[in-house]
Amino acid sequence: MDPVVIPILVAALVVVFLVAATVRIVPQARRYNIERFGRYRRTLQPGLNFVLPVADRVNTKLDVREQVYSSDPKPVITEDNLVVNIDTVLYYQITDPRAAAYEVADYLQAIDQLTVTTLRNVIGSMDLEGTLTSREEINARLRAVLDDATGKWGIRVNRVEIKAIDPPNTIKEAMEKQMRAERDKRAAILHAEGERQAKILTAEGTKQKDILEAQGTQQAMILRADGESKAVELVFQAVHRNNADAKVLAYKYLETLPHLAQSDNNTFWVIPGELTEAIRTVTTAFGDQSPGAGLSASAEREDAAAAADVADSDKDSVGAPEIEPNSTLALDAVAAADEAAKQAAAAVSGAKAEAEAAGETRLPGRR
Repeated sequence: MDPVVIPILVAALVVVFLVAATVRIVPQARRYNIERFGRYRRTLQPGLNFVLPVADRVNTKLDVREQVYSSDPKPVITEDNLVVNIDTVLYYQITDPRAAAYEVADYLQAIDQLTVTTLRNVIGSMDLEGTLTSREEINARLRAVLDDATGKWGIRVNRVEIKAIDPPNTIKEAMEKQMRAERDKRAAILHAEGERQAKILTAEGTKQKDILEAQGTQQAMILRADGESKAVELVFQAVHRNNADAKVLAYKYLETLPHLAQSDNNTFWVIPGELTEAIRTVTTAFGDQSPGAGLSASAEREDAAAAADVADSDKDSVGAPEIEPNSTLALDAVAAADEAAKQAAAAVSGAKAEAEAAGETRLPGRR
């Protein structure tokens, strides 16, 4: 080999080595700490960087992206002396590569131990129920303590989350029983409330039904009474419009008398004092106009007047006393009433027969 070629090759190798030792390419989101003769010199930024070969060297390579660190479950004692295992998740980011490399030896271990001590201080002032229901408060207090402590290390704690809180198995069983009892209590309360609402609604419905039925009955009675009053008024107007005399009224009066004794509950009934007058009026209306008939009619009128006088005198003296249903007087009164009704019916029938035979007299007011 030519002696001149060897020095050239050696020089080329030295140049390549120097170039390789001088040029440093830093990836994105990375930071390199450079030391010159063992002393921190500067931090290389992403891209192409040049350093002095042999004199400068890369001490630490750090990732400045947000990172997640999950710690192992740590036993913590609550205020009511119960041991719970708490598992945390930490979100952090390196903001100062020089401080992260030179201010603390192992920032992950430092953060983990600081998290444990802070948790013990926070959980130690809470009972188990408060620990289980106050995760947001615990997270806020942890973040405040860690952010204050890690700031000088060049690390920013973005979030701290409690991943799990595991109480002892006996406490879990007791909590399950308590939750089951609470659910049963709520179910019983809801069932009772439902029955109460159902009874209230049923009572209100019954009340509204009774009110509506009473209002309907009231309206029906009012309409019925109104109809009856209008019917009586129309009858009264028809009687007065047709100018009916006393003979027609007496005839209708006698037609109504038999209906008084048709009820099954009647044990006695009173003969009205106007019966003899009505019989006399009807007899006069349907009597014969011949002299003989006039004499007989006058005789009947005298007998009826005498009977009426006797009835009026008895009524004035006695005052129409009420007769007991089972007494002998009651039976006599019933028999007398039946006999009077029969006589009245016979008198009316005879008067009608005489009127039809004579063909001369008609009922007044009829056509």
